[in-house]
Amino acid sequence: MAKRRVFEGGKLKALRTGLALRQSEMAERLGISVSYLSQIEHDDRPLTPALLELLARLFPLDWNVDEDDTATRRFAALREAAADPLFAKPLSADQLARISEQQPALAEQFSALHQAYTEIGQRLLIVDEAMSADNAGGSRLPWEEVRDWFHNSGNYVDILDKAAEALGNKLRGALLTPDVAALENYLKNALSVSLLYSHSAGLRDFDAEMGHLVVDQSQPAESRRFQLAHQLGAIALREEISAVVEEAKLSAPASRQLLSVGLANYAAGAILMPYIGFREEARAVRHDIDRLCQSFNVSFEQACHRLSTLQRPNARGVPFFFCRVDMAGNITKRHSATRLQFARFGGACPLWIVHEAVAIPDRILVQLAETPDGVRYVSMAKGLVKPSGSFERVPRRYAVALGCEIDHAREFIYADGLDLTGRGATKIGTSCRLCPRPDCDQRAFPPSDREIIVDPDRRNVVPYRIA
Repeated sequence: MAKRRVFEGGKLKALRTGLALRQSEMAERLGISVSYLSQIEHDDRPLTPALLELLARLFPLDWNVDEDDTATRRFAALREAAADPLFAKPLSADQLARISEQQPALAEQFSALHQAYTEIGQRLLIVDEAMSADNAGGSRLPWEEVRDWFHNSGNYVDILDKAAEALGNKLRGALLTPDVAALENYLKNALSVSLLYSHSAGLRDFDAEMGHLVVDQSQPAESRRFQLAHQLGAIALREEISAVVEEAKLSAPASRQLLSVGLANYAAGAILMPYIGFREEARAVRHDIDRLCQSFNVSFEQACHRLSTLQRPNARGVPFFFCRVDMAGNITKRHSATRLQFARFGGACPLWIVHEAVAIPDRILVQLAETPDGVRYVSMAKGLVKPSGSFERVPRRYAVALGCEIDHAREFIYADGLDLTGRGATKIGTSCRLCPRPDCDQRAFPPSDREIIVDPDRRNVVPYRIA
């Protein structure tokens, strides 16, 4: 079968001019010559799979790769595997393209081998979790199983997201997002749900038999609105949610019930922040969370979480990581569309800015961080206080963090002012038990896979050296 030749010179030129880049600047980003770029823009030469994948990676908001193209997907998988920091000298895009095109079986087997290597690393994280939890068997609790399901799904559920988007667009009218009245009217008129706001309901209490919903009115307005959207999605999108739960094949009944709740929360976010509209607005404001909160009438955490779900094929958003950390340093929510991996249990690296943010509510902190593999990230973190509505109940305090690799820093307003090329990056790790850094003054435990050397006559910040 002849290789598919892709001529998209006009699209590439429109991308370059839209970004106000000269040919020399675009050629430098793509690693090709100016003359080669000029030939592509005039459709004298086709775009190779290597360039198609690179364009999609560098410009996820502007360039959509055909993910149904087997050759492009093969090259993308090979390029990701070959870019692993494990390899001291990565192969060039041209070398990878030749391997992918001339030796497709070898390329696929190499990618599969790298995937197996990655999964071994994931299993090491599971071991770390079991050790931290003092759970020698390593069995997962229901909430852990659901958390891992969302992570393995890329934190994007296509069938549910599209159905919720259609419903949100139906309700929103001329607004960016459905207002409270639209949600209330749909619950009452379309779903026959009676509604009461009260101080004695917990956060939300729904009587399915009576069709009666009680929402705690002491919650912030954004939280009350989210509770309405949750219940609306749980009822209106019941079939979609049930289909996803059935396909997930989770082991325990509690896991399946928790997944149903999580999917209803997912649907609520997609109803309040419909995918395409939210993605376009996020791009327009360069992912300024406060402005997104104002445009969509959502909370800071809700906007951050939604940004981490923008992974729809052919309409991807910037690949972000997102997490929520409590006062004790426990990661209670986590997802990464980047190469950054979180500790599966307990706290993350104490040098990460999110821990400082917990103690400083309502202030945005920004950090340039570097992981042991040499990848650099721009992190934004903000401490939040969710009021309880009563003196008798302690407010919930936590911090959320959102970040991306520095390749996407120009799309992330929080990177403005940071020196992305200097040596000022904070050296962070996943967790002490997994971090290989030998000279970290904040280390709490030695790495679980390395021996330690103890010298009774010499003491540094930690009482041992790592072999």
